[in-house]
Amino acid sequence: MTLRKSFILYVLVTSLCCSMAYAQKIQSYPIISPNGKIKLVFEYHQQAKIDSSASAEFDVYYLTNGKWAPILSDTEIGIATQKEQFKNLTLKSAGSVKRLNARYEMISGKRKLCSNQANESTCNFVNANGKALNVIFRVYNDGIAFRYEFPKWSDQPVHIEDEYTTFNIPAQTDRWVQAYDPGYEDFYPYSNNGKGEKSQEWSYPALFKHQEAPVWYLISEAGNSEFNAASRLVNNKDVNRYKISYSAGRKSFPQQGDISTLPWKSQWHTVMIGSLATVVESTLITDVSEPSRIAQKDWIKPGAVAWIYWAYNHGSKDYQKAVGYTNLAKTMSWPYVLIDWEWDVMGNGGKLEDAVNYAKSKGIKPLIWYNSGTTDWSKDTPVDRMRTRERRIKEFEWLNKIGVYGIKVDFFAGDQQDMMKLYLDILKDAADHHLMVNFHGATIPRGWSRTYPNLMSVEAVFGAEWYNNGDVMTNKAAVHNTTLPFTRNVIGPMDYTPVTFSNSQHPHITSYGHELALSVVFESALQHFADRPEAYYALPDAPKNFLKAVPTAWDETRLLSGFPGKYVVMARRRGAKWYIGGLNGQEDAKVLQFNLDFLNKKQANINIIRDGENDKSFKSQMQVWRKGQPVKINCLPRGGFVAVVE
Repeated sequence: MTLRKSFILYVLVTSLCCSMAYAQKIQSYPIISPNGKIKLVFEYHQQAKIDSSASAEFDVYYLTNGKWAPILSDTEIGIATQKEQFKNLTLKSAGSVKRLNARYEMISGKRKLCSNQANESTCNFVNANGKALNVIFRVYNDGIAFRYEFPKWSDQPVHIEDEYTTFNIPAQTDRWVQAYDPGYEDFYPYSNNGKGEKSQEWSYPALFKHQEAPVWYLISEAGNSEFNAASRLVNNKDVNRYKISYSAGRKSFPQQGDISTLPWKSQWHTVMIGSLATVVESTLITDVSEPSRIAQKDWIKPGAVAWIYWAYNHGSKDYQKAVGYTNLAKTMSWPYVLIDWEWDVMGNGGKLEDAVNYAKSKGIKPLIWYNSGTTDWSKDTPVDRMRTRERRIKEFEWLNKIGVYGIKVDFFAGDQQDMMKLYLDILKDAADHHLMVNFHGATIPRGWSRTYPNLMSVEAVFGAEWYNNGDVMTNKAAVHNTTLPFTRNVIGPMDYTPVTFSNSQHPHITSYGHELALSVVFESALQHFADRPEAYYALPDAPKNFLKAVPTAWDETRLLSGFPGKYVVMARRRGAKWYIGGLNGQEDAKVLQFNLDFLNKKQANINIIRDGENDKSFKSQMQVWRKGQPVKINCLPRGGFVAVVE
């Protein structure tokens, strides 16, 4: 045989072998959102004649300009227990698509009336050992969600250790993602390469902008139960492949992942998809979460809070300071005062009970702070009154007796399963005792505000408290503040502790107009106004009266304009009034422009409070808006404004 014939034969045999190895049968199952704009296509790849292994993945498309634009491609699915792998799967059935259409009300958040409207389908698999796994897909008008489910195939507890779930992000995609931190207190820097400075582990939520279509998407998770550890994103093997990974164990709780009897369900993995306004206005996190478990809710009342800690770190152990902040709340018509850490050693004229009684005598409802007692590094007091149910119940009964209305619980140890259980146990026991809850040093919101509406706020943000800890916020605050409305605050309430006009340990250089606007731009059912009393007393009448009246819970929210890290204009409605807040995140003066045609009025009066001649002054004006005309407001560098539309 000649050399030429041998080479040809080699090529033919090689090609045939390759064709056989990669021959596969692909089964596709589309699910389209109720409004027809988002399509999820689940694909099952069955390799033919070679072996019986299989793989499963899905693609997501968005309808733009009459065409389906691919948004997420080849998203891998799968999960692993300590004894079983669910990666190479055999598809047993793909269920028919069914419509979900449920309405619910929120006491707090970006919208009062919400709709859990989606199309849902369940795919049933078995692994090589015949163990069953179900994957539930939902496609909403503003995103997609999916979760894993194990039916009962074992009488013993199962240890779910890891996921194979991986999102493939196109190279050069714009992204705003926070480096993972157990307290979620970091920035969301812009990147288009996916590289981290410290590691390749990332927190939720993660914001991405599609390069070729006018589409944004925000990845997070929701509906974590006591059987679900929280997860994070890891792209250490490929900067554009973000794999879901469970939190590593810690010294006092070495378990990674979940341990549960069967049946078991994972948390929901969520992706909000659409225009930037669609993402910001989305309620997907609460849509997929469990309905309220609290029957009587009339004791749950959002409101503004006077907060001692920012100006006086040890102020809560000083009775006179507690009195001063109670008087501030009374003067400003704020319903609450928060007495922070060290209240258990309060002196200088009175104890905690005296401060509580003084607040009640003024018609102000006191809230108090607790250390969760779960970390090995914080011994701030009072500590370890929340860790066990026996101690919690004893404490909550005492709080009911003396007249405390809510608790702030701080310093949680991480995102492991035991912490998820502790959060939910605190919420349940607090609800039983009609106590509202604010979590600090904590995980991000995961939809629990729907299940337990007494969850009023969560920190999980690099907030104004950091002016106490270093000078980094001084120069980064403006950009950070105009990034948070598109990232962290999208997924739930955010206790940033905003609106400061004086300085704490380190100065801020955002304008007074910028600071005032944070009361509208940032959403939190308990909005803790952080400055010292004299700073609020010294305000001109217009901003002072605005802070006396601004709501902390909303009937409707709209993003009017904005771009992460540059600027934002947010409108929120309470009753018949629209409150608008605008922030300039840039070093140059900017005209913030927006449209009010959604009001469906021919004209309206707008009362505006904006930057004055310098960054420490205001200018108030009334402007008549007419339909079809944009509203334009001049803002200083790092400036801002608020407006009220009757």
